[in-house]
Amino acid sequence: MSIKILIVLFIGLAGGLAVGTGFVAFLTVLGVIPRLTQLSKTMKMIHWYEWSVVLGALAGTIVSLEDVILHLTKFILIPIGLAVGIFIGMIAAALTEVLNVLPILAKRVGVDGKITNLIMAIVLGKIFGSLFHWIYFVKL
Repeated sequence: MSIKILIVLFIGLAGGLAVGTGFVAFLTVLGVIPRLTQLSKTMKMIHWYEWSVVLGALAGTIVSLEDVILHLTKFILIPIGLAVGIFIGMIAAALTEVLNVLPILAKRVGVDGKITNLIMAIVLGKIFGSLFHWIYFVKL
């Protein structure tokens, strides 16, 4: 191996460790996963959440480094997409809960007593925006 390849390998490994450490610190300091288990009332399954984040990050890294093509039908991709969307949505919900974003937004907008309506507006906006994107731009 040449010295250039070793330097590139070292820089890539160092960068990956820095990003991975930052990601773990982000989730740990904010307490996103424990709060997510509290919101979903699944505290007994916290290890499954933790491992799903670790394995998801690892799978994402492998897929981004390789040119992976999965020859799956639409019927298999739909539940996978739903599971991914639900997980990302729950992580985002736990993050906003930890940071108290919604109560602050509700006060500023003037809908203090109607946080449920605010959450439903965000959820429906996300759903309709995603459907519009997939129907108009992707055209399955």
